[in-house]
Amino acid sequence: MDEEPSVLDYVKDKLAFWRPSRLHLPAREGEPVQVEEPAMSGTVLYRTEEETETVEPEFDAEEEPALEPVPAPRSQVPFGLLGLGAALVAQFLLEPVSRADPGKVRLGILLYGVAAVLMGVAYFRRQWILAPPRADAKEKRMSLSIGDDPLMAVLQVVVCILLAMVAFYFFGDKTTGVYDFNLLNVAVWLLSVFFFLRTFWIPEGKWLRFWKRARALVTRPVWNVVINRWTLLVLLVAALAFFFKFYQLNQVPPEMVSDHAEKLLDVSDVLAGQLHIYFPRNTGREALQFYLTVAVIQIFQTGVTFLSLKIGTAIAALATLPFIYLLGKEVGNRWVGLFAALFAGISYWANMFTRIALRFTLYPLFVAPTLYYLVRGLRRRSRNDMVLSGIFLGIGLHGYTSIRILPFLVVLGVILYGIHAQSKGNRKEAIFGLVLLGSAAFLLFLPLFRYAVDNPEMFGFRTLSRIGGIEQPLPGPPLQIFLDNLWKASIMFWWDDGEIWVHSVTHRPALDLISAVLFFSGVVLLLVRYVQRRHWVDLFLIFSVPVLMLPSILSLAFPGENPSLNRTSGAIVPVFVILGIGLDGLLTGLRSTMGRKAGTRFAVALTVFFVVFSSLQNFDLVFNQYQKVYLQNSWNTSEIGTVIRGFADSIGNKDSAWVVGYPYWVDTRLVGINAGYPTKDYAIWPQQIPDTLADPRAKLFVLNLQDAAGLAALRTTYPQGVLSVYHSQVSGKDFYLYTVLPAFSTAQ
Repeated sequence: MDEEPSVLDYVKDKLAFWRPSRLHLPAREGEPVQVEEPAMSGTVLYRTEEETETVEPEFDAEEEPALEPVPAPRSQVPFGLLGLGAALVAQFLLEPVSRADPGKVRLGILLYGVAAVLMGVAYFRRQWILAPPRADAKEKRMSLSIGDDPLMAVLQVVVCILLAMVAFYFFGDKTTGVYDFNLLNVAVWLLSVFFFLRTFWIPEGKWLRFWKRARALVTRPVWNVVINRWTLLVLLVAALAFFFKFYQLNQVPPEMVSDHAEKLLDVSDVLAGQLHIYFPRNTGREALQFYLTVAVIQIFQTGVTFLSLKIGTAIAALATLPFIYLLGKEVGNRWVGLFAALFAGISYWANMFTRIALRFTLYPLFVAPTLYYLVRGLRRRSRNDMVLSGIFLGIGLHGYTSIRILPFLVVLGVILYGIHAQSKGNRKEAIFGLVLLGSAAFLLFLPLFRYAVDNPEMFGFRTLSRIGGIEQPLPGPPLQIFLDNLWKASIMFWWDDGEIWVHSVTHRPALDLISAVLFFSGVVLLLVRYVQRRHWVDLFLIFSVPVLMLPSILSLAFPGENPSLNRTSGAIVPVFVILGIGLDGLLTGLRSTMGRKAGTRFAVALTVFFVVFSSLQNFDLVFNQYQKVYLQNSWNTSEIGTVIRGFADSIGNKDSAWVVGYPYWVDTRLVGINAGYPTKDYAIWPQQIPDTLADPRAKLFVLNLQDAAGLAALRTTYPQGVLSVYHSQVSGKDFYLYTVLPAFSTAQ
């Protein structure tokens, strides 16, 4: 019989609040007493005076167990709610409306410190109960086998390598400088990928079962649809995300900037049959968005327009959310995933870089599945998941330049896994999985790799121009700039998202008030839990945020560009998963401390409040504040394009209209795109105006109101011309129209 603990033992046990209690007071006769649950065991233990009963939950290996929270004493101080309240007040004091008072800012920082302490205490008091990472498949090892016939497998690997080498050769011609996709090189490339998958992919019966079920569903004459509460919640989250992605998509934002002109000219190249691997215009861009936009144009018949770019990026943003959900479920439970997808779907940060319709959305689109299959593959010790992670990584490298940091995060993830206890018995296999992941990624990256080998300066210019001094000298010591950038990027969620008006409401937090607080809680509690439990996933989630923001942090030559919501966009994946962990832990803790019925009601009410408040603030940020700032800073090329199109369809011609060039005014290529002539540049300079005398048609000249030189040249060349002012819908954006009728269009 075990020796009874002394009073001193009991005191020592309670002072060690960072670990689960090892001692328990005897229960009164007949009273069930909760025994501390072993870490991540999924086993609920109850002890009575007579016996100890072990109740094992029944669940499928791939589904998370429905664990009931361990009840906490009802009389204790509500540290969790106090920490939440302190953080909410703190974030309110850091919002732009409060920053004019330095005292409020200092108080906000202090309250955040207090909130962190209270949240830590709430965690140890089981008032904030985080969903445990899903249990590793310790009974399983990642397969190192290459099939039942090793000789055939080796032959397939050799064929794969040979085909990849042939594809590499056919993907470019250094003598002509042509690096395009064509039927031959794409066919050889895909064949090499096929032989790789044939060798290393392990057939799984569940895929066959899935296709059988799908076929049975399609061929079934009558469908019986059952919608439960969870399905309804998922549909509501999807509807809310769809609303934020597509509501007023054509109007918000209303105008294009010069980057859009470059994008749409590249799209026009694709439509003209130029299937580039890498588009060299404007210092070079990866190709994926241009082919996506062409697909949108062909499907929706929206033309070479801003809207076509927006539809493509909005679809990409929606496609990111299921993988954020899956990653949240993988590192926690389905509620973590649902909360992560919900708040990511309504986020001002995520919706800004989606609606601006540049390549930024492609960064999180491929970060999410890459990380999901990486974490899942290491947990399940699944070779197929590692291959899938590599496939998404390889495709993603054709998207947005910032994603080039993702391979480093993948390697870091495997290293963290390898140095933690969860990898015991699977370390060599994890390295093998990383090799497979890298090989799959490299095969998918192969076309771009060929371009990079032959054109390293063009391929690396965007990155090197920010890290080094090839475009302008560094403004200070590199280490000092890096540390300053790291600090600014690290606090952007609660303080300042930068000064780039194109895709942000400048100098405000990157997250709304509720999201900022919940993300803070998730970070604090993951750190606390890591100190206690040492699980690699907790550390990986936290490290992944700054790593994915490195494309912004490493802007050493242009530190004013940091932080930027576009180059940090990949970080939305771990940020909102961490947020989901924090919110789920809070709600679980409430059920534990308040009782199932009262706690559930309070948790539901609090969640509804959070979602409504966050939605309203994000709506205001996107559709009011951002729209207003964007209108004031962008030029109204759409109005000029509409005027020129009206002129061309009435008395004039699309080739007898011009926009007189003026410094820091409109991009005349955008005028052509908005007029419906996407490859036409309407620029003309004052000294070129006399050259138009040879054209007998009616003419239209558009001028900046401050362009005295251009107006003088027009009056000298066409003294009979008619000058009028076009009054823009946006204050300060008016412009001149100088119309010349056919009778006065030539020299008299």
